[in-house]
Amino acid sequence: MRTALAAEGLRLTGTGTDPLRRERRMLAEHPRYRAMETFFDRSGPWGRIMMTGTASVQVNVDAGTEPAVAARWHLLHRLGPVLVAAFANSPLLDGRPTGFRSSRQVVWSRMDPSRTLAPPADGDPREAWARYVLDAEVLCVRRPDPVPWTAPAGLTFRDWLRGAGERPATLADLEYHRTTLFPPVRPRGHLELRMIDAQPGDGWLVPLALVTALLDDPEAADAASAAVEPLGRGKPPAAPRNSLWRRAATHATADPELRRAALGCFAAAERALARRPGTEPLRRALTDYAERYPARGRCPADDQLDAVRAGRRPAVEEDAPC
Repeated sequence: MRTALAAEGLRLTGTGTDPLRRERRMLAEHPRYRAMETFFDRSGPWGRIMMTGTASVQVNVDAGTEPAVAARWHLLHRLGPVLVAAFANSPLLDGRPTGFRSSRQVVWSRMDPSRTLAPPADGDPREAWARYVLDAEVLCVRRPDPVPWTAPAGLTFRDWLRGAGERPATLADLEYHRTTLFPPVRPRGHLELRMIDAQPGDGWLVPLALVTALLDDPEAADAASAAVEPLGRGKPPAAPRNSLWRRAATHATADPELRRAALGCFAAAERALARRPGTEPLRRALTDYAERYPARGRCPADDQLDAVRAGRRPAVEEDAPC
């Protein structure tokens, strides 16, 4: 892909937000995206910025088997702000610094709360997710071409089931509705993590290794849980709008508490990988990243900000060091 793009004068970049000034306009003609644009435009510019100017590393992990499902679900939510802080890489938007290390996370926090905030953190994950799905506003209603897919404003899926829609809701409508929900951790049979900014080059390997090691090794999971315990669970509103997630997006690992938690998690993951044969390259990448960034109270966003302060364009090319 890199070779093909280079032949057209294009270059892949690894950053959580598009740092360049440009018009925020969707070019896709699929009715889903036209309906998304209409839906998000009702509440400000954030949805359009998300659709045209943000990128992430989405780590997918197994949901586990009983009785571990709930434990994995809750641990991932508690790891969320640490992952935001450790991998913050979106300090620029529309050509200027925003004041946040993860501007992408801030964009998500300002969008429709019925589909971007986390479900309640306590209790049974299945029940919490079911309520979340039903209470989320319907983003689009699929119709035959050329009829637009625009959904009525304020219609939740629960309302639709109770007869408020233009036609009865179907199981296929429910399945499609679930694909339009974007909480920090999204259940899809597996668990999809959506809070990590895109990383330069092969930098996606580090969050993948970190999360996998912490989830799949019982000792590492216990150590990670202990590392994040001092952070608390965050006060209302739900993540990513609460103060803890905002600290992560603003200061990243320059925040002393988040730095300690991140270093504890990286150390636990390194020990877990050491117990598994054939992981030396991943261990080295994990350790190098921890020494370069969390140990120094830094994150990839600081590299971009350093370049801006020095009067250079930020190094967002695909082969930038990670």
